[in-house]
Amino acid sequence: MHAAEQRGRPVLPPVDRGRARHGPVPDCSGSIAATMHPKRSTPDASLFSPCQLGPSRVTVARCRPVAPPPDLYMLPTGSPTSPPHALAAAAVGHTHTASTSSPPLTPPPPPVFFRPRSAHPHGQTAMVVVLANPPVVDQIPLLRSPGPRDSFSCVPVVDLSGPGAARAIVDACERFGFFKVVNHGVPAATMDVAESEAVGFFAQAQADKDRAGPRASYPFGYGSKRIGLNGDMGWLEYLLLAVDSASLSDACPVPSGAAFRSALNEYVAAVRDVAARVLEAMAEGLGIADAAALSSMVTGAGSDQVFRVNHYPPCPALQGLGCTATATGFGEHTDPQIISVLRSNGTSGLQVALRDAAQAQQWVSVPSDRDAFFVNVGDSLQVLTNGRFESVKHRVVTNSLKSRVSFIYFAGPALEQRIAPLAQLLAEGEESLYREFTWGEYKTAAYKTRLGDNRLAQFQRCSI
Repeated sequence: MHAAEQRGRPVLPPVDRGRARHGPVPDCSGSIAATMHPKRSTPDASLFSPCQLGPSRVTVARCRPVAPPPDLYMLPTGSPTSPPHALAAAAVGHTHTASTSSPPLTPPPPPVFFRPRSAHPHGQTAMVVVLANPPVVDQIPLLRSPGPRDSFSCVPVVDLSGPGAARAIVDACERFGFFKVVNHGVPAATMDVAESEAVGFFAQAQADKDRAGPRASYPFGYGSKRIGLNGDMGWLEYLLLAVDSASLSDACPVPSGAAFRSALNEYVAAVRDVAARVLEAMAEGLGIADAAALSSMVTGAGSDQVFRVNHYPPCPALQGLGCTATATGFGEHTDPQIISVLRSNGTSGLQVALRDAAQAQQWVSVPSDRDAFFVNVGDSLQVLTNGRFESVKHRVVTNSLKSRVSFIYFAGPALEQRIAPLAQLLAEGEESLYREFTWGEYKTAAYKTRLGDNRLAQFQRCSI
């Protein structure tokens, strides 16, 4: 039985797919091996396998029948020609040494087609695209994106200024681990100016952006494509920035432009206040006597805060691959902190994984709303509530036409903060589902994982 059912929590009803799904549910890597429906004469263009990706046009050809997805053969990418660039795995905010240059989003060599090595008896067909002389670090999965009827139109909306905010936040966290915040009080100008400055930064020449990359002794700054040090890739470029108190860290030299830095500082201060108000309302809704029990973890001295500015450029390689073909911008993962607060421009791309009544995972697209904030439950909050709230698995996909720019504030506690279920939330006789750890210990463990890994598994005492 699912944990939600055991605790009397609602389980999601089936998502209205609008049509039958052909092919498997996405696996933990976020990719789906391409298949043909047995009765179709043309490939299902919405299903693709991981392929070498670049901004030039990529053509997909039909190959001979191949083995099922687990046996799909992919050419090795080899070893990177330079050390991996710094990027916190799943936005954990890890610090590590990295190269000062990033792989630019530049055109790859012309594509060639690879014929897999085995045949499937039922005549299924796979499509695999590789590149002649491929860049050795540019393996980015193509995904089947949810269709128009798979939009998550019932995203919980919390009016942060309304009297029912506390109850609405708890209900959304119990059901989805995710919600949208409106009437948050952040001026539109604060968001718009920060976005405009970010667009200007990413519009610079690649050499200028590379100069904003991390130093050997300080890993924050500009990077692209590489996500962590364990092989995850995405079609994005980004700024990863450290936050001290309510502004960017003085030790972080990026961004160096006064206007951009000022705009981000104003935005960070505002969104940090939103995060604190959300956590205070959450404590009220949970019946915790100390209203600051959660918010103080992320506003107190030494709190581990990280801020990301992500840019997902259009991906011309997707042209001609079908309307549901997308490239991985940021692979599926959960956020390890307490909560994360996201805001993006008007371009969609965020997707969350829901489960229907049969516990089948279904990816749904989240409609974009540039005037609102989206809040994710993080792994740490899942532990603090003993699994009452569950961290939401999410990802970002790109398209061939529009850029997506997003800001994410990650609210984490101090490294020495003890992470364990809050005593006020444990019923009489209820045992903790997790062994106690500190935030620093969890960061260290998470740093060694891939994006899609279940990081909490090694800290579980019981099956959830």
